[in-house]
Amino acid sequence: MKIFAIFIVQRDVQPLRLLSTEYDLNSFGYFQRGSIQEFMNFFAKTLAERNPQAGQRQSVANQGIIIQMFLIPHHMSILYVDYMGHVYSKSSQLSGVVIADKEYVPRVAFAVLNKVLDEFSGRFPPNQWQSAPLNWPELKDIMARYQNPHEADNLLRVQKELDETKIIMHKTIESVLQRGDKLDDLVNKSEELSMASKAFYKTAKQTNSCCKIM
Repeated sequence: MKIFAIFIVQRDVQPLRLLSTEYDLNSFGYFQRGSIQEFMNFFAKTLAERNPQAGQRQSVANQGIIIQMFLIPHHMSILYVDYMGHVYSKSSQLSGVVIADKEYVPRVAFAVLNKVLDEFSGRFPPNQWQSAPLNWPELKDIMARYQNPHEADNLLRVQKELDETKIIMHKTIESVLQRGDKLDDLVNKSEELSMASKAFYKTAKQTNSCCKIM
C-alpha cells in the first residue's frame, strides 16, 4: 500500500486553491516527478470540483498516464502511472484528496482524510487561506505515519464513524466529469499543466493502446 499525495483544497473559489499539499514520489524516477506531480495536482482539483455534496466520499480510478522518456537515442522507456483518488468534501469550502495506489484500502484513505481535514480546520481558520500554500509540516508527518498499514489500522479503529456501512461511491475519472466534458479537453485547457506534461499525455495516447480507463 502506498500514498503518493495528500491535498487540502479550497473549493469555493475559482480557480480552486491548493491550501496544503504533501507528496511521496520517490518510487518514480527523478525526471518523471515533475510531470507526475502536475497531473496529480490536476486530478485532485478535478475531483474536489466535481464532488459537490458536503459529506460525500468518492473513490475514483484515474486514467492510466503513460510517460515516455527517451533515455538513449532511438530507445524509449515507458512508465505507466495508475492510481486511485479518494476525495472527501468536508464542507462547501473544503475538500481533501488522497492519491494512492490501487492496493491502499479506501476506508483507510477516508479515515486519513477525516483526520487531516479536522486538524487542518483547527489549525488554519478561513481568513488565513488566501496565503496558500500554507506551511503545515505536520501533514508530512501524517503522510509518513499512515504509509504503515498497522498505523492505518489503528486509525480505523479509532474513527468508528467511517465503518463499512458508510456509502463510498466508486467511479472512474470520466464519470465524475460534467456531461459533455472530456478529459482530453480539460488537459488541453489546463493552465497548470506545462507544455511538456501535455505533450507527454498526448503522445502517450497516440502511440500506446494501453492508455485506458481502469
